[in-house]
Amino acid sequence: MFDLTGKSALITGASGGIGAEIARVLHGAGATVALRGVEAMGAVDILVNNAGITRDGLVMRMSDDDWQAVIDVNLTATFRLCRAAIRGMMKARWGRIVNISSVVGTTGNAGQVNYAASKAGMVGLSKSLAAEVASRGITVNAVAPGFIETAMTDKLNEAQRAAILTAVPAGRMGKADEIAAAVLYLASPEAAYVTGATLHVNGGMAMV
Repeated sequence: MFDLTGKSALITGASGGIGAEIARVLHGAGATVALRGVEAMGAVDILVNNAGITRDGLVMRMSDDDWQAVIDVNLTATFRLCRAAIRGMMKARWGRIVNISSVVGTTGNAGQVNYAASKAGMVGLSKSLAAEVASRGITVNAVAPGFIETAMTDKLNEAQRAAILTAVPAGRMGKADEIAAAVLYLASPEAAYVTGATLHVNGGMAMV
């Protein structure tokens, strides 16, 4: 099950954390993995848009540059990579696109209007593109992580960590391999009838 032998995958933001784990898991399932551009391997079968940045701040203090930088990296780059990747996928009549959104794209989060807007935009993009390409054997889905153990969360003190976990019924943060497992499923042949969906992986933090 979940055999990706012979498939090529492009994963953005794969230098560490969640992206690196996604790359490891897809490679372990047999895929040829690239971490840069489509040019590295020609047409790709699987595209995972994982790259993302934050520039947090309250709306009244947020600069245009901080707004635009997050939209450009998180949303516009996703659009451009999807547009480039679907050409080859349509010719092959097979493709998988998985966009890494966030729980805050559904719930919102004070101080993150730019980030939340970009992640909500990824969900809307995924649904719309899914409708456009479904007849060609291409699926487009999103994965929305909650709080996941990363280098960033490692910097939290105990009080900050405890405050976060009060909102998570599972009582713990997620792990990168749990996000990678969700991506592996959506990238697999077994998920051929799943498209336009958002898979929430958040320990019950947001039950939507």
